[in-house]
Amino acid sequence: MSENPATPETHVAQPEAPEADGMEAGAQTPATTATAPQPPAAQEAARLGATAASAAVPRRGEPMFPDGTGPAADPAGSHHERRIRSFQPRRSRVSPSQADALRRLWPKWGRDIDGLSRIDLDAFFEGRPVVLEIGFGMGEATAQMAAADPDTGILGCDVHTPGQGNLLGLAERNGLSNIRVANGDAIILLREMLAPASLAGLRVFFPDPWPKKRHHKRRLIQPEFVALASTRLAPGALVHCATDWEPYAEQMLEVLSAEPTLENLHPSYAPRPDFRPLTKFEGQGLDKGHVVHDLIFRRRG
Repeated sequence: MSENPATPETHVAQPEAPEADGMEAGAQTPATTATAPQPPAAQEAARLGATAASAAVPRRGEPMFPDGTGPAADPAGSHHERRIRSFQPRRSRVSPSQADALRRLWPKWGRDIDGLSRIDLDAFFEGRPVVLEIGFGMGEATAQMAAADPDTGILGCDVHTPGQGNLLGLAERNGLSNIRVANGDAIILLREMLAPASLAGLRVFFPDPWPKKRHHKRRLIQPEFVALASTRLAPGALVHCATDWEPYAEQMLEVLSAEPTLENLHPSYAPRPDFRPLTKFEGQGLDKGHVVHDLIFRRRG
């Protein structure tokens, strides 16, 4: 990945239609007659109705939400410096239900990380203490933790559009009013958009380990990041990291232990806490013999 800010290319998944002879995939096929039987894919599209119709596939390079009702492709744009990113944008298909959740819920529960203004966490979360979770994947574990602790707000930061839509959909279906989603670079979020001592906690679960040595500089848990994040933590706030990549766990322990504003709540790694749900990804790693390490540190008063 280059140092230039990259944006994830995503598009809405649509029911697949058979390709006509001599036509490329995605090209329009001739209209069928009124008496022609509908294939299962067309029946599904009709069942989805307006939701699927509103989730039209944009052309390559076009924004998915040009009307501003959903997350922007590159919210910070050219406002901030170019630098090496710790995240890897992925091309993914956004399902009609995910796109629908984004269009309906983003204006209320979403925020683009543009770096231009501070987020009033007290207003955004209706007075709840707020934990920042960086990298929530598809959001299943985040939704479980939010359900188990409804008095704590969770601000999930990610760049994966399908995961953003999935988490917002989970929040709505399960009546979780303590979840908000931030779209973009966590560094800009911490540095430009969150006030000092405004967070009750920080969670980084299974970040990209960047296993190749030449890519270690892209890992999120670095001294500069930890020092910045610590300034946004209130006294007593917890930093909780987890990884199944042994060399990265060692780096996390070294970096967190070296930050003078943090103290380890355990002699070394922490026992796996019950409040961190077992994710599908983690389960697959355990099946392969991976060892998961948790690290729990506290912001000194």
